[in-house]
Amino acid sequence: MSSAAPSRPVRVISLVPSLTESILAWGVEPLACTRFCEQPAYEHVGGTKDPDIERIAALRPDVVLLCEEENRLEDYEALVARGVRTHSVRIDDVADVAPALAGVADAVGSTFDAAAFELPAARPDRGRRVFLPVWRRPWITLSAHTYGASVLRRLGFTTLFGADDVRYPEIGVEAVHEARPDLIVLPTEPYPFKQRHCEEWAELAPTVLVDGQDLFWWGTRTPDALRRLADTLAPY
Repeated sequence: MSSAAPSRPVRVISLVPSLTESILAWGVEPLACTRFCEQPAYEHVGGTKDPDIERIAALRPDVVLLCEEENRLEDYEALVARGVRTHSVRIDDVADVAPALAGVADAVGSTFDAAAFELPAARPDRGRRVFLPVWRRPWITLSAHTYGASVLRRLGFTTLFGADDVRYPEIGVEAVHEARPDLIVLPTEPYPFKQRHCEEWAELAPTVLVDGQDLFWWGTRTPDALRRLADTLAPY
């Protein structure tokens, strides 16, 4: 799926770090983005959860890119109330990425080559149960209905506490010990886990530090991210 080249550059503001990275890969430069997008060359309009609505409206974008999980409903409604066009995506699984990118390409006047977006084959179930925290104090993990959990499934792993109805449930340390995970995976974001944190869990199960952006940032990086994570987790 692709869109025709626009008659003029589309004025885009991205409030999603993954999408900022993706549209830049297509050669589309945003008017502005969030401070979490790691793009200091562009104007920042707040964060994903606290964007500067008035500044965004004043920039008169053609479209603002949003994600249902990363951005707030009230900010979307505030933008719509000011007559700002938005394009929102929802990503719950690796399989959602390609269709979402195709829609974003249309919204920003770019192209998405679906044939070139080749995901590595899914790995068979390795029978390994993984505890994956995304935060500590309190400890928070993720359910099976999230992109990060789908990445691990595609690599052959099952996340503990995946059946929880809450997307990101709070879990006590005692519950983790009782569940007896086969592997503990600590991502470098959103909580900035470091190698020293692996030592805290080493007596319970083998513990590995992985690139949090590869695990949670979906988009044009997804195929290569899956390959890098597969290499990191191969020994386990």
